[in-house]
Amino acid sequence: MTGEDELEALRQAMPPTAPSNASVDWAQFGRSWGKQFPSDYCRFIDVYGYGSIERYLAVLKPEPEGTVTENSDMANETEMAREAWSWVRKAPELAEARPELIAWGGDASADLLCWDASDEDPGRWPVLVYNRDDGLWRRYDCGMVQFLVRVLRGDFDECPLGDLSLWGRESAVFLNRDEEERRWEAGLDPWTGEP
Repeated sequence: MTGEDELEALRQAMPPTAPSNASVDWAQFGRSWGKQFPSDYCRFIDVYGYGSIERYLAVLKPEPEGTVTENSDMANETEMAREAWSWVRKAPELAEARPELIAWGGDASADLLCWDASDEDPGRWPVLVYNRDDGLWRRYDCGMVQFLVRVLRGDFDECPLGDLSLWGRESAVFLNRDEEERRWEAGLDPWTGEP
């Protein structure tokens, strides 16, 4: 499946609810981290933005490296992931790994979703998940968009996340943070549409 096919599969399972809330200069963003980012991630952010899938899985706000503030997402979560790597158990295939972690997501189960950004080709960055319930890091040899599609389809040997909220659902709702806030301000529960 090509990157465009994966994104189309995700659009079918999770149609965008609003225009993206992120305008990213990807070249400048990449320079701040010292590397370019996977094209599937860039396309995801350009189409969806950053926000939440079903109030469970957050796709983090893309930020330049070093932007660690009280309200930062990607930088703070990356820092936490790098600290957690040093003391958390790893699946056997990761026992000797020395990944360059960059966080792209997290969830309500306090799991961390990252890339191993060690490869010079960002198209080959696998997803690494720290499942807090298992207390274990695992590797998934796919990109971020394919990972989300496979979670929604229940297409791994077991759910990589600490909760089954998205597992095998086939469809889901993504709300970027601006759209979620707009709905709150309109007096609606963003997720149910109820007043």
